[in-house]
Amino acid sequence: MILRLLQRLALCLALGLTTGATARAAEATVAVAANFSTAMDHLVPAFEQASGHRLTVVLGSSGKLAAQVQQGAPFDVFLSADVERPAALQAAGFAVPDSRFTYALGRLVLWSADPQAFSDGPAYLAAGRFRHLAIANPALAPYGTAAQQALQALGVWPALQDRLVRAENIGQTYAMVAGGATPAGFVALAQLTDPTPGSRWPVPQELHAPIRQDALLLVRGRDNPAARAFLDYLGSPPARAVITALGYDLP
Repeated sequence: MILRLLQRLALCLALGLTTGATARAAEATVAVAANFSTAMDHLVPAFEQASGHRLTVVLGSSGKLAAQVQQGAPFDVFLSADVERPAALQAAGFAVPDSRFTYALGRLVLWSADPQAFSDGPAYLAAGRFRHLAIANPALAPYGTAAQQALQALGVWPALQDRLVRAENIGQTYAMVAGGATPAGFVALAQLTDPTPGSRWPVPQELHAPIRQDALLLVRGRDNPAARAFLDYLGSPPARAVITALGYDLP
């Protein structure tokens, strides 16, 4: 059902955007935090159809992508899963001044592909009757930082150190749990599109700092019409509807 809704929203977006057709079509490369990959799967085709522009999407952890920007990677736009890295890039001169804005607020979920794994997330974590628990690396991925903060707030962080499996990004965390490499892990709500089976516990937001996800126009994309058009589109009502339909909150 959610996929049908997203398709309708994408169609509305395509009809609602002013295309100016393709007389000045351009291409842009967008570096995107892994948690937002499903959203990009829906947003990019609608944007391309409506605008005539083309996007290349590069997925990764926010920390790794930010480091690549500093090393000269050919990115025009950066969609991070936090505010700190885009703010630091902007302060260091890697981005167009005043281009940063929050495009989504992420939600964290403890998830197992096994429907019988747990019904009470905190009790499951406290009991520790599992061999491994997957989280994104807190040093690289904001969702990993949020997972660490939640485990600390629950008082189980020290006891679980020898069972934590740290993935490079939230996409890899999801793959570990979905593939059975770990019985459970902390993933993004947006990755659990209905009807994803399993056990899930939405982590109360008071257990971790807000997962504010900021977008940034990088210096390389300053004069790129595709990059600017995509950032404008990302804040449009139809695009925001797609984002919320996937489980994100809006600022």
